[in-house]
Amino acid sequence: MRRYSLGAKIEHYFLALLESIFISLYLTPEKKIEQLTIAIAKLDGIKLFLQLAWENKCISQDKYINLSEQLNETGRMLGGWKKGLQKKTPAK
Repeated sequence: MRRYSLGAKIEHYFLALLESIFISLYLTPEKKIEQLTIAIAKLDGIKLFLQLAWENKCISQDKYINLSEQLNETGRMLGGWKKGLQKKTPAK
């Protein structure tokens, strides 16, 4: 039961992450920064629930490592996108 609950939670956060990134593409720079902050929070949620799944032996260590590496790369890309926008957008 735990496996399916954690899997559903990860899936929910992953879909919300994709939605946030997609929405970010069409916003003004100021609103884009806000939406990217939400996307990064969703990514952190995925990482949290993935770690819980691994700690409860719902996924193998190899899968956990592979997914973690990919999520970390995604986090670096989102962080870089947000940082670039913050440099270009004047602070209010």
